Amino acid sequence: MRNFRLSRRAMLRGATGVAIALPWLEIMGHEKTASAQSVTTAKRYLTVFQPGGTVTFTDQNGTVASDRFWPTGTTDAPVMNTINKPLAAIQKKLLFLQGLKMGPASTGEQHQEGIVGLLTGSKQLNGADTYSGYASIDQVLANRFATAATPYTQPTLEMAVRWATGKSHGRLSAINSLNFAYDGKHSPIEPRIDPQQIFKMFANLTPDTSGARAIETARTKSVLDLLDKRYTKLAARLGAADKLKLQEHLDKIRKIELNLDTIVQGTSVCKAPTAVDTKGYNPSTGLQSSNDGSIVDTSTDALIPKVGQFMMDMMVMAMACDLTRVGTFQWTDTEAKHTFPWLNLNSHHHFYQHDGGFRPEECTKIDTWYAEQHAYLLQAMDKVDMGGHTLLDESVVFFGSELSHPGNHRKDNMPFILAGNGGGLKTGRHLKFPAGQRTSNDLLVAILNLFGDPRTTYGEPGFNHGALSLT
Repeated sequence: MRNFRLSRRAMLRGATGVAIALPWLEIMGHEKTASAQSVTTAKRYLTVFQPGGTVTFTDQNGTVASDRFWPTGTTDAPVMNTINKPLAAIQKKLLFLQGLKMGPASTGEQHQEGIVGLLTGSKQLNGADTYSGYASIDQVLANRFATAATPYTQPTLEMAVRWATGKSHGRLSAINSLNFAYDGKHSPIEPRIDPQQIFKMFANLTPDTSGARAIETARTKSVLDLLDKRYTKLAARLGAADKLKLQEHLDKIRKIELNLDTIVQGTSVCKAPTAVDTKGYNPSTGLQSSNDGSIVDTSTDALIPKVGQFMMDMMVMAMACDLTRVGTFQWTDTEAKHTFPWLNLNSHHHFYQHDGGFRPEECTKIDTWYAEQHAYLLQAMDKVDMGGHTLLDESVVFFGSELSHPGNHRKDNMPFILAGNGGGLKTGRHLKFPAGQRTSNDLLVAILNLFGDPRTTYGEPGFNHGALSLT
């Protein structure tokens, strides 16, 4: 028995493929002492994509001449500007990052290079209409979380509202791809766009009269019984101290079995979002779109606010229920060729950006509405009590776009905001970096570091200058 040794990563696997991690046992060797960083690392990550940059004016040197986005005030006491006034109620948990340029800028098509490079730090591999040479950091983080014992129903959850407009004609393309797999091929990942299909993942948190849930519960219990027997077999090969630890772990597993029915019913924190009738909203309407946005789906466009709020509610609850710890929320794509009837704007966003000449008043109106949605999302996260702190407190939320100035496609002062306090992120601040000296890649590295990833670069090496200091 002296030669018998278990790996610290050992898991007990059932015939159905279900695996449960073992506790640390003496037979695994010396237990590693948790570092201070591992205790404070962020637990959840969310990207929120808003198209078309923002309304800020810079000179040829990248110096801001006037704008409606960046806060006034001081570093530690920022005052919300015109566009971000809706965020004032949650500004203590915001960090504005002014002066960062997009690393992969001027390496591909103007909008494509922005969205492809936003989370990857990568240029388009072969110019226009091609994808990334790196995985997006959300997928890197999901892979990191996958080593934990908790089985996530959704390793990552990508959602998009009114997605794949204009030239992409409802299909995945380089002009709407934000997420790239951690699979060695960096395959683009298509987001979920049907709110009713997404809602089905909460089925086990709602009453079930069909008996399907009872069948699934019984199957899970039988799996735990099988694992219990395998634990017993393993115990025969262990010393007294390890047997005691193993028994305590078995008791926890049995407790899970006895409470399966309660778990699927949810808790005061984890519960199914309120169902929303989205009749009239066609998530696949992009399939009928035209290159110039001249084909309009008024019914679907009018429901964007309602559907968007429903999908934000589902994203928040998916994280609160630990169905996932990594999410992406896209407000449309980089073309954004849909109308805004609730704002009395009947042309599409791209028209107001530059197709019809840069129109700052209309863009300000659109960007302010997006800020209202961001405030709704963050406040919803901040209301979820995770036991002495909120869901937002243990999360990092990254708000970004594919460019900075919609009128000229510039990417030298990207409208980046972080929210939450995961990993010790210090918020309630407005940091200003020297124009053009730091990049989006430096930010990606800093975000990864908040989750305990120690790397010092990410994406294209030439775009890196060291991680930003965010804590």
